Amino acid sequence: MASSLSVINPCSLFAYQPAVTAAAVFVRRDELSRRKFHSLSSRADSRTCKLRYRFNRLIRNCSSASPEVVVVDDKKYGNKHVISITPRLYNYILTNVRVPQILQQLQEETANMIGSVISEHSVSPEQAQLLAMLVQILGAERCIEVGVLTGYSSLAVALVLPDSGYLVACERDATSLEIAKKYYELGGVLHKVTLKHGLAADTLKSMILKGEAGSYDFAFVDADKETYQEYYELLLQLVRVGGVIVFDDVLWDGKVADPMVNDAKTISIRNFNKNLMEDKRVSTSMVPIGTGLTICRKK
Repeated sequence: MASSLSVINPCSLFAYQPAVTAAAVFVRRDELSRRKFHSLSSRADSRTCKLRYRFNRLIRNCSSASPEVVVVDDKKYGNKHVISITPRLYNYILTNVRVPQILQQLQEETANMIGSVISEHSVSPEQAQLLAMLVQILGAERCIEVGVLTGYSSLAVALVLPDSGYLVACERDATSLEIAKKYYELGGVLHKVTLKHGLAADTLKSMILKGEAGSYDFAFVDADKETYQEYYELLLQLVRVGGVIVFDDVLWDGKVADPMVNDAKTISIRNFNKNLMEDKRVSTSMVPIGTGLTICRKK
């Protein structure tokens, strides 16, 4: 999961409404100041008046609201205030996340790995906190993680499992898995974790063949995006009714909403999100935390 933030200035004239964008272009093209633009109302045609109204409304929103707040200027949204996560606000969020010392230590080691590519794909502290809370709310005892990396999210889950808890940790990269194993041991939770090195899909199929269907309470997926649909179908068999499956990266740094981005991973996530929306076997909630989580509850 990429932890980098794509920050949008909510007061940019080009950020949201097409009509507001048109107004801004109109002003720039004719080199009009806001005051001169406002004075056009007495002699402009109806189209220009509408553009002026939208322009001035945007200015009012930007001058009266926090930089973190966007007012969705559309009737179907009811002019809702939407939070835009800026670096300042994200730093504040992190000050309200309780991070156990062992997780902080793992995060620092991961960040210092060569190139820190793995660090960029690890879940963020607030995501790990949410996953741990979901496990506690469920009273989960048997969990699965697909895509362990160095073990940040799985360690967060294992720490809150009861002593008799059981977590299957699937990871294809042996080096990352060794780091995860080290921290499971340092955190005193290694006895709760079963490490599975190899392709996660093969591991899940093997678990089903062994008669483990319907015996798990919780699963988390943060792995190769093109295989999300396959993981989902397999985990839906392994998780009990009322159990929860969580998928990371469902907003993919915002690329899923950009029609100009059509690489294989982005298309896969778009298709996966669409399929989840139409799947009556689960209830879902897409949460804009990190690069997006979708929480699925099996009916």
